[in-house]
Amino acid sequence: MATAGKNLSEYDKASIPNANNFRFGIVVSEWNSEITENLFQGAFDALIDNGAIKENIVRWNVPGSFELIYGCKKMQQSYDMLDAIIAVGNVIQGETKHFDFVCEGVTQGIKDLNIQSDIPVIFCVLTDNTKQQSIDRSGGKHGNKGSETAIAAIKMAALRQQTKF
Repeated sequence: MATAGKNLSEYDKASIPNANNFRFGIVVSEWNSEITENLFQGAFDALIDNGAIKENIVRWNVPGSFELIYGCKKMQQSYDMLDAIIAVGNVIQGETKHFDFVCEGVTQGIKDLNIQSDIPVIFCVLTDNTKQQSIDRSGGKHGNKGSETAIAAIKMAALRQQTKF
């Protein structure tokens, strides 16, 4: 298991660029909201902890994880001054192939947005076999994946800024 022995919430603050000049978008799936709200809070708290200004963080909600693609695309188009967007969702394995289709679609959709736009989209979608695994990764025993993705967003925003001509 990739998270075994690792706390997703831990990071070396000294190695993270200061986020005070960056603007972030966060698109949050309402499906499995007890998980996605925790992921959002982890991301938001890590952004603030690393210098982001509350007013420079935009949040949109979408109904489910599959809709994250459209929400992130519209956010890219609506807020060209954003430095990074975090897509927050949760898909839990059920009894049908629906899990596979949603996970594959969201993964490919977020990848496509990163290819098509200059604003990086960070993948914060838990794809777990059980609800307990999602709880463990959204503030439970493995920390909070939202925190980890916020750090990725800050680093990608810094990379984007460094590579602008």
